[in-house]
Amino acid sequence: MDDLESEFNLKVVLVSFKQCLNEKEEVLLEYYLAGWRGLVRCARGFPGHTSHLYPIGPVKIGHPHLRPRRFLNSLGTIFSFISKDVVTKLQIMDQLRSGPQQEHYSSLQTMVAYEVGNQLVDLERRSRHPDSGCRTVLRLHRALRWLQLFLEGVRTSPEDARTSALCTDSYNASLATYHPWIIRRAVTVAFCALPTRKVFLESMNVGSSQQAVEMLDEALPFIERVYNISQKLYAEHALLDLP
Repeated sequence: MDDLESEFNLKVVLVSFKQCLNEKEEVLLEYYLAGWRGLVRCARGFPGHTSHLYPIGPVKIGHPHLRPRRFLNSLGTIFSFISKDVVTKLQIMDQLRSGPQQEHYSSLQTMVAYEVGNQLVDLERRSRHPDSGCRTVLRLHRALRWLQLFLEGVRTSPEDARTSALCTDSYNASLATYHPWIIRRAVTVAFCALPTRKVFLESMNVGSSQQAVEMLDEALPFIERVYNISQKLYAEHALLDLP
């Protein structure tokens, strides 16, 4: 069976992010990218999803096939609007990590040092190096912040909390900054299709909703740590606003 069709389990994804950091607190790209592959596994299966992390057209809303079946399917349109671009970013990183300079792409730290040190990053506008590793991971980094904030909101919210409101708040505090108004509007409308908190938690395939919360209790601090280390590294090298 194709891996894209296998049953999704969020715990497997979060384990990848837990393994991202070594004893030096370097972000290991192998596990970082593996976590993202797990996240887009099911979203890629949406019929007709055509939007991007930085979508240039309106996000499709109310598509009859966008019904919650697994974790990312239960996110519906909100994850399909970034999944296609995430897949593209993963393909770029796979090429870099298997290319002639692959030894420089073992960790986020070695990648930044190599690309910045050899002027392989477009700092002002995309020109000679439009698909640098630094720019590519920055887009994943921004999306990870949205996911972290959303799952943290789900974890700490009461049973009757509206996941649509939680997701809107998380989006406004993260990815919305990088989207034009028309996209922000379309995406927030799409959030209304989210299932209840209980259904959402159960769709993680780790047991009851309470078991899902306990799993998030354990895993989310690791995602936050990975994000914070990455954020600090990018800030130190003035890479947070790459075009």
